[in-house]
Amino acid sequence: MKTIITGAAGFIGCHLAKFLSDQGKELILIDNLERSKKDENFTHLIKHPNIKFYNIDLTEKDAFSIINDSVSEVYHLAAINGTDNFYNIPDKVLRVNILSTLNLLEWIKDKPEIKILFSSSSEVYAGAIKLGLGSIPTGEDIPICIDDISNVRWSYGASKVLAENALFSYASRYPIKFSIIRYHNIYGPRMGFGHVIPQIFSRIFEGEIPLKVYGGQQTRAFCYVTDAIKASQLVMESTVMDNKIVHIGNDQEETKIIDLAKLMLETTSSPIKIIEKDPPKGSVDRRCPDITLLRSLSFNPEVSLKNGLEKTIIWYREILSK
Repeated sequence: MKTIITGAAGFIGCHLAKFLSDQGKELILIDNLERSKKDENFTHLIKHPNIKFYNIDLTEKDAFSIINDSVSEVYHLAAINGTDNFYNIPDKVLRVNILSTLNLLEWIKDKPEIKILFSSSSEVYAGAIKLGLGSIPTGEDIPICIDDISNVRWSYGASKVLAENALFSYASRYPIKFSIIRYHNIYGPRMGFGHVIPQIFSRIFEGEIPLKVYGGQQTRAFCYVTDAIKASQLVMESTVMDNKIVHIGNDQEETKIIDLAKLMLETTSSPIKIIEKDPPKGSVDRRCPDITLLRSLSFNPEVSLKNGLEKTIIWYREILSK
């Protein structure tokens, strides 16, 4: 039985594919390469004899019909992410993220032997945190809330809300097995430049000193990618987590963005000079997951923020020096 990973050329998808491939799993990797690319890592990966790669647009109605193999698992990671995209192409964010999930559910609704692991996001409850409707660290039972429907930043969060509801709705009518995981600020090598850590790294390498830090007093709890993919597999393989929502992240180091920036300047041996700027419109002041449910699967984050940044900087220094 094979394992499908959608969005396999993306940040988490590629790390996950390598992790599972190294275990000897037979993989089917799917990506349309519109946002990701066949870089050296991915090109090397798909040459492995236990891997098939399909360049497929999952928004096409019968996209999954090409899969004729026996499948037991689908890690559904395909989505358009990145704050700039939320504002610049919100229509496409909604279309791709929603249609790819609905097409997967239509294909899988009569295949009870297959389990879906759907990658959602902490963005689905960001509005609730802003309105004071949930505590921090935040558990899975927090209300889902969009505080300003006119802010197109919510194109991503809304797409994940709709997809979560679609899973529960289809499972109410068909014998569908799934788990929903909500990733919380995952970072590491190869994550692109649309998130706070690579954005800060790139500006440091460009010589921006003093460094502009946006929303410096806001906090986030960052989770290194290897911890995230280990947690993802634990949830996928746990029948106890079937048809449940599980938060994935690192609850041990809730960090102010300004302290993150100082640590990154220190890691790059740069002068610790910072200018604080207003946070991006619509961003929440605090975010940290309660991972009690995840810990019940014997999960504990292993990589500290300091060690994770040291691992991450090696990749970004090499990329940005080319």
